[in-house]
Amino acid sequence: MPRAVLHRHPRRALTLAIALTLTAVSCVAAAQAASDEDASAAQSPARPAPSATLDTVTVTAQKRIENARKVPSSISVVNEQQLENQHVTQLSDLNGYLPAMTISNGGSPGQTSVSLRGIPTIGAGAVVGTYLDDTPLGSSSNFARSSRFVLDLLPYDIQRVEVLRGPQGTLYGAGAMGGLLKYVLKDPDLQTFEGRVGAGVSSVAGAGGNGWNARAGLNAPLIEGKLAIRASFADERTPGWIDNALTGRKDINDTRQHSGHLSLLWQPSEDVGLKLTGLHQTVDSDDNSLGTLDAARRPVYGRDGVAKLAPERFEKKIDFFAATLDWNLHWADFVSATGYSKTKTDQITDESRIYGPVFPLFGAAPGLSKFSLGLELEKWTQELRLVSKSDDRLEWMIGGFYTRETSDNHQEAGAATLTGASIPGLSSLAVAEIPSTYTERALFGNATYKFSDRFDITVGLRHARNEQDFKQIVTEGVLLAPGTSSGRSSENVTTYLLGSRWHLDRDSMLYARIASGYRPGGPNFAVPGVPPTVDSDSLVNYEIGWKSLFFDQRASIDLAAFLIDWKDIQLSESTRDGISYAANGGKARSRGVELTSAFKLTPDLRIGLNGSFTDAYLVDAAPSLRGLPGDTLPGIPRWTFALSADYDFEWSAGYNGRIGASYQWIGKRKTNVDSNPNVAPLPASGQLNLNADVSRDDWTVRAYVRNLTNERDVNGLSPVRSAATGDVVEWRVNRVQPRTVGLEFDLRF
Repeated sequence: MPRAVLHRHPRRALTLAIALTLTAVSCVAAAQAASDEDASAAQSPARPAPSATLDTVTVTAQKRIENARKVPSSISVVNEQQLENQHVTQLSDLNGYLPAMTISNGGSPGQTSVSLRGIPTIGAGAVVGTYLDDTPLGSSSNFARSSRFVLDLLPYDIQRVEVLRGPQGTLYGAGAMGGLLKYVLKDPDLQTFEGRVGAGVSSVAGAGGNGWNARAGLNAPLIEGKLAIRASFADERTPGWIDNALTGRKDINDTRQHSGHLSLLWQPSEDVGLKLTGLHQTVDSDDNSLGTLDAARRPVYGRDGVAKLAPERFEKKIDFFAATLDWNLHWADFVSATGYSKTKTDQITDESRIYGPVFPLFGAAPGLSKFSLGLELEKWTQELRLVSKSDDRLEWMIGGFYTRETSDNHQEAGAATLTGASIPGLSSLAVAEIPSTYTERALFGNATYKFSDRFDITVGLRHARNEQDFKQIVTEGVLLAPGTSSGRSSENVTTYLLGSRWHLDRDSMLYARIASGYRPGGPNFAVPGVPPTVDSDSLVNYEIGWKSLFFDQRASIDLAAFLIDWKDIQLSESTRDGISYAANGGKARSRGVELTSAFKLTPDLRIGLNGSFTDAYLVDAAPSLRGLPGDTLPGIPRWTFALSADYDFEWSAGYNGRIGASYQWIGKRKTNVDSNPNVAPLPASGQLNLNADVSRDDWTVRAYVRNLTNERDVNGLSPVRSAATGDVVEWRVNRVQPRTVGLEFDLRF
C-alpha cells in the first residue's frame, strides 16, 4: 500500500514537547519540598494521605481469590496502573521485567513466543498456557503453531496480568508446563457509573511519521445492584522504521492494533452471578521489523535495512466469547466457565533466498518465492468446578474440563520470476491444507489440609485424555506429491501436585512444592522418513520459596529456588526440503533462583527490584539440534533483572503528579545449543524507560519515553538456509525497538 508523505519536523517538535513536559514535571518534583502547602490546602480539597505500606495484591492463580503473598507458588502481577504508566502495548514490552520470563518478538505484536524457567519454545506446541479470565485461549495441538503466536492482547480494560512460574498441569492442564500467562479483564460494576476517553501521539526514532492511539471505556449499571455493562475500545498505530533497500520503500513495518471488549454482569440475587464477555482484537502489520545480516552476521543494508522482493504482511484476528456462572451454595461455590474463540492468522514471508535456488532444478532461473501461512482455529471449552469455602480447615476443589478445537493450516510456497510473473510449468512449489481436530477431557481436584494456623499440606491430581486427528491434503506443487494422507493419535496423561506451607508469622511464609506438567503429543505430517506420531513431553518441578513482608509492611520479598527435570523433549526437525515435523528428544534440566521485591521508602516513593538466575541445559544428546550433554538450551539468559521507581507528589491548586522510571536487563544467551555449528550469540540487552503524569480532578496528562538511550541491541536471530544446499545464506535479526516518545491525555467521568 502507498505510504503517506509525512514531514519529520512535526515528529521532532513532538519529541521536544514531550521532553520539555518530562523536564517540567521533574522540576516540579524537585521543588515540591518548597511548595506552599497551606495555600494548596486552601485552594482545593486535600488529597487522601497515601498509604505508608505496600498494597495488597489479589490474584486468582489457584482459581480462588487470594492474596498473592499467601499463594505457595512463584507468581508475578502487572497491574493496570503499571501497564498504563509504562505504555505497554504488547507482551514484548515486558521482556526482562518479569523474573525467569523470556518474551521473543517475531517482528510485530502477535508473532510472539514465551518461555518460563528455562523451558524454551523449541517445539511447535506452546510451553506456557494462556488464559483470558477463566478460559484458555490458543491451540493445544502442534498444528496451529501455538508456540509462535501466543495471545498478545492490547492491554486496555485489563485489570492485571498474572504470570505463574513452574508447571500448572493440575489446575490448568495441557501446555502449561513452563507456567501460565493469564489476562484478567475488568468486571462490570453494579453500583457505579463511570467513563473514560483518551488519546495520544508518539514518535519512534528513525520512523518517518508519528504514531497515535485512541481509547474509550464505559461502565453503566442498567439495574443498580442487579445488572451492569462494561464496554471499551482501543486503537493503536505504531509507525514503521524499517527500510526496504530493494524496492526503495521506507518505514515498511507500520502496525495497527484494534481491541474491543463488551461485558454484561447479571446478579439476580446475592448468591448467583452470571457474566457474559465478548472481545475482539486485530493486529495488522504491513511488514515485520526484522532486519537482514549476511552469512557472517554483518549488516548488509544498514542497521534497519532489508532487501525483500515481497512485503511480509501479518494479520491476526481474535473473537472471544465467554459465559461464567458463579453460584454461592453457602457450603461451597459452584463455577461454570464456558468459552468459544475463533482465531485467524495470516502470515506472508519472502523465502526467495530459501527456495529461489531450487528453481534451476526445474529449468527456471532463481526467482521470487512467497510462503503464505493461514491458520484458523475454533475452540470450545467448558469447565465445571466446585470449590470449598476458604475459611474451612479442609479446603478442596473438584472439577471437570472439556475442550474441542478444530484448526485449518493452509500453507503455500509460490514460485515466480524476480518481477513477479508466473513461471511456465512451475506455478507453485507446494500447496497443502492440513485440517485437524483436538479433543480433551479431564478431571481434576486438589485439597489443602490445615494442621494448624501455621502449617498446611496441599495435594492435587489431574487425569486427562486427548484425541487428535488430521489430514494432509496436497493439491499441487513440485516439492510434495499431490494426494491425501491422514493421521490419528490418543494419549492419557496424569499430572500431580504436592505442596506444603509454613506461616512463620502473620507476614512471612515458607513453602515447598513438587508439581508436574506436560505438552500434548500428536500425529505427525505424512512425509517419507517422518515418524507417524510424537509423544507428549513432560517435566517435574521441585521448588522452595519464601515470601515475607517486613519493616512494618513497607517492604516485601518473594524468593524462590527451583529445579526442573524435562524428558521426551518435543523438538522441531526438518527434512532436506525444509519441511518441519515434530520428534521426541532426550532429557534436559533447568535450575535457578527468582527474586521479586518492593520497598515503600516513603508513603510517596516505591522501589521495585526483580531478578532471576537460570541454568538450563541438555542432559542427553539432541541429534536434531546437533546438541551434546551439557549444552545450554537456546534463547535462555542466565541472568535478568529489572529496577523500577515511582514517586507521587501533591502540587498546588489541586494538581497531583507522578514520576516513574524503570530499567530492564536481559543477559547473554544463544540462538541454539552450544554444539550446533550455526549457533550465534545474543548479547546482553538493557532498556531505560521514563514516565510522568500530571492530573487534576478527572483529567490526566502523561508523557513517557521507552528505550531512552536508543539501544538497538540484537534480541533475536534466525538463520536462512538454502533449500538447494542447506547452507546458511543470511540471518534475520530482530532488534530492540528504537526510542519511543509519547504524550497522552485521559479524561474520566
